[in-house]
This record gives sequence, structure tokens and C-alpha cells, in this order.
Amino acid sequence: MMTDAGFFAVGVVAGAIYFALLRWNTTLYARGNRISLAAGLQMARLALLACALAVIAERGAEPLLVSALGVLVARPLVMRMLTVP
Repeated sequence: MMTDAGFFAVGVVAGAIYFALLRWNTTLYARGNRISLAAGLQMARLALLACALAVIAERGAEPLLVSALGVLVARPLVMRMLTVP
């Protein structure tokens, strides 16, 4: 059995992957020449995060909430790491 810390870590990792791919996705949309790739990547990002949270939701409400908190915590961390000073 995973503890709350384990579910939090899974949420942070899933969120980090999700938001790191967001930068690549935004670049593809901004360039405008690979719109189909950008749309596919966006659907894949959303589907992977939804699947991860759906699997966690099978464990109950508390693991889902802790994992969702991990996703929320990952956002500012990843955005700071990817921002060019």
C-alpha cells in the first residue's frame, strides 16, 4: 500500500510531466506549422493525466485529493525551472 506521501509524489511527477510538456505544446502552437502535432500532444497530455488520476481515484478520495495537490504543487515548480531569466 502506498502512503499519502507516495500519492503526493506520484501527483508531483505526473504534474511535472504534464506542465513540462505544456511548454513544448505551446511552442508548437506558436510556430504554427505543426498544428496537428500540437493538438495530438495536447490530447495526449490531458489523457495521460486523466488516466493517472482515474487509477488513483480507484484507491479512494483521499489518495485522489493528495495526488491532485501534488499536481498543483508541481505547476509553479516546473514553471520556475522552465522560465528563462
